[in-house]
Amino acid sequence: MRTRPVWGILAATVLAVTGCSAQDDPGAPSAGASAGTPSAPASSSAADPAAAAALGQAAAALGNTSFKVTMTSGPSFKLDGVMDAPGGKGSAEVKSTGTNTELTVSTRLVGENLYVQVPGLTKAGTWTRIDISRLPEGANVGLRPGQIDPANTAKLLTSTTDVRQTDARSFTGTLDLTKAAGLTGVSQVTIDKYGTAAQNVPFTAGLDDQGRLSALTIQLPPLGGQQVQPLEVLYTDYGVTVEDLTPPAATVVDAPEDVYKALGGR
Repeated sequence: MRTRPVWGILAATVLAVTGCSAQDDPGAPSAGASAGTPSAPASSSAADPAAAAALGQAAAALGNTSFKVTMTSGPSFKLDGVMDAPGGKGSAEVKSTGTNTELTVSTRLVGENLYVQVPGLTKAGTWTRIDISRLPEGANVGLRPGQIDPANTAKLLTSTTDVRQTDARSFTGTLDLTKAAGLTGVSQVTIDKYGTAAQNVPFTAGLDDQGRLSALTIQLPPLGGQQVQPLEVLYTDYGVTVEDLTPPAATVVDAPEDVYKALGGR
């Protein structure tokens, strides 16, 4: 019999891992900018409303197409996903590593259903189905209707007012994470620990040769006096075909009531 504590762990995993929580590894060297990530330096010029509009438009377009996404935070966290926003479906595999530990969580979103596989918690070969319509609006479970992008970049960029364009395809600015709690897996607890530094978090973003969002890098503030790995997001393969992601019915187990209670749902 599965007990409440076990499903509480699963709920926390869904929150922290499928929500793309960057696993900070201050002792590891920085991964640096990934291929395709702009490295434009911060500009001292005034904010440019036209630049903000162009970047916002590129991010909003993620809701109109399919794409692949990769998120990393140093060597300890990586998400690989394929999303189909118009089709309301997507899948992601998250690998989180630590000292002699490794956890890989697989998720699939199909309509209002989120299917989760967590080694050690879900039986091998099965998927646990979570009905997202039973969760509160603010529940951060990563993939969900209306938030098919794990990084939720379009929403995140609404917290900045100083976007500047540094060249034809690169942008820079700062984010106010206090206005974007839970986005990109940065929890309210972490934001509170940052203090006022959370209100001025540098980012760079880049577009591909067709004006589509290709990269976003967020330089999170130091925490506890130690540097935190940047969160890097790459968008590729626009228009990719995403097949039906619904697991075979025989492999699906409905989440027990404890999961919904742990996530604040009904």
